[in-house]
Amino acid sequence: MGRARQDTGGEKRLEGGSFFGAIQRKQEVSGAIFTDLYHAQTRRLPAHSHELPFFALLLDGDYRETYCHHQRDFGPFDVSFRPAGVPHQDMVGPRGVRFFEIEIRPVWQKRLQEYPFGLQRAHDDCYGGPLLWLGMKLFCETRQPVERESLQIESLLAELLGQVASMPGEKTKEAPSWMRRIVDKLKAEFCERLTLDQLSREAGVHPVHLSRVFRELLGEGIGEYTHRLRVHSACRQMLAPEARLAEISVAAGFADQSHFHRTFRKLTGMSPGRFRQLMT
Repeated sequence: MGRARQDTGGEKRLEGGSFFGAIQRKQEVSGAIFTDLYHAQTRRLPAHSHELPFFALLLDGDYRETYCHHQRDFGPFDVSFRPAGVPHQDMVGPRGVRFFEIEIRPVWQKRLQEYPFGLQRAHDDCYGGPLLWLGMKLFCETRQPVERESLQIESLLAELLGQVASMPGEKTKEAPSWMRRIVDKLKAEFCERLTLDQLSREAGVHPVHLSRVFRELLGEGIGEYTHRLRVHSACRQMLAPEARLAEISVAAGFADQSHFHRTFRKLTGMSPGRFRQLMT
């Protein structure tokens, strides 16, 4: 573990670049600290907070966090963003965990002043949303030492921070009662051959109305949302080295391996094979 100090609430406050666990790699580029971190076995971490706001991309293992009186479970390729200074306590699962952490220096907070929410709100992305793919691109870019200032990394950080800084804490428009049923159905059955007619019957609204409201509230179409869920599932399956890509593509709900490769590359910016190499 790196440097820590006792906070006024009794918990430890970890300084930038410091974490519980074993640090495998760390470098600072373009106003952010990138840290590869792992815990080899299950353990409960002491209550603590962080000096800097940070993203935590879970690459392998299971993790439970108690944060602001809420408990949340995370699995591989889930991402969380946490503001600076908020206490939390975590439990590492029995297989240990592997994290990619991105801490944000104050220079970025100044650049985000025009955004209404800045970096003050926590956010979780557990279904393959944009935070995951931007985080994975930064993970890919930092597999080797780079200059202290990198335009590629800076632009990816700007996209990542822009996503969080522009997310409202609550929906400005209340979703219709049927929207939760549709989202839950997609999350549970994304690998099945769902049709718009089936979904509209579930919602009890016209297919055109369903499609329009879905995009209005979630910022993407039903097909795009389903593709993200499928690729997120495929990423988790690829952690098993014996699983073949053809089998993974079918299990995730893709019609064929070619469609899987195209969709995966479009979302992640890399091929499934390259992704798998990064995870070894």
